[in-house]
Amino acid sequence: MPQFYAFRPTEFNSTSPSCGCAAHRFGNAADHPERVRRYPSDMTDAEWETIRPLLPVPAWLEGRGGQPEGYCHRQMLDAVRYLLDNGIKWRAMPVDFPAWSAVYAFFRRWREQGLIAEFHHRLRGRVRQAEGRSLQPTAAIIDSQSVRAAETVGAATRGWDSGKKVGGRKRHITVDSTGMLLVVLVTGADVQDRDAGLPLLEQLRRHHHKITLVWADGAYAGRLVDSARDHLALTLTVVRRPAASTGFTVLPRRWCVERTLAWLMHRRRLVRDYERLPATSEAMMLWSMTMLMGRRLARRRPPRRTSRPQARPPSPAPPGASTST
Repeated sequence: MPQFYAFRPTEFNSTSPSCGCAAHRFGNAADHPERVRRYPSDMTDAEWETIRPLLPVPAWLEGRGGQPEGYCHRQMLDAVRYLLDNGIKWRAMPVDFPAWSAVYAFFRRWREQGLIAEFHHRLRGRVRQAEGRSLQPTAAIIDSQSVRAAETVGAATRGWDSGKKVGGRKRHITVDSTGMLLVVLVTGADVQDRDAGLPLLEQLRRHHHKITLVWADGAYAGRLVDSARDHLALTLTVVRRPAASTGFTVLPRRWCVERTLAWLMHRRRLVRDYERLPATSEAMMLWSMTMLMGRRLARRRPPRRTSRPQARPPSPAPPGASTST
């Protein structure tokens, strides 16, 4: 898969269990005091130790311009996670985090330079390897979700979904067989699934060249199946609901992407769309998945070694018993 930015993983030798980020070692983060971790969205030490080597290397650290960062990377990540998890406004950032303007500048820089996409890509590869899978997926599932939009969303990027009776935006996503995000595209809610499916599959083919099979629901049937086969060399298989089924039915393969959409709704910031730019909404979804993957990797423990049970020694003969045969 062609990476957005070919950064090398960082190596840290800090003995501090709480940080050791590049901003503390080489930047100006030491000028600001440490904060006490008190919120459920804050990273634990185990989670930070897991994701720290996967962080992109700052440009100023490799001599590509820019000033050394003045805030701890762990504090910045915790601040973005707090905003996403609790659904607050940027200006309502708690005082124990860095200033909201600095946090927003950090978030915008990671979005515009593709750093959050690269960080998400590295975490996804680590999760797949931890589950015994190959680094690159070979199959995907596609689906969409319509959500209501707040008044901050402009009329140019919103619409009305007549099927779901929802006015706002629509999230088009593709996931692998484990439910991890591969590609995300945010449009107005009036965009049909088959119309947004072609640019979504083009991004999927561009960044995940090993994928040859994609599962979808009936909304993607029709000309999109032929376009995916003829122009993208993708086999788009439509998983239809059984005709005799009534009520809720778990459909093969499609339940993976439905579960991912449910994971995204765990973050209050994603329950509705509050972002002015669709690119910001896409970045928020990637940040949400990084939270899930980081916690999953931190909870994972190496398998416990199981030794072969030893044979029990023979019990001693009772006193006075004869040993002759």
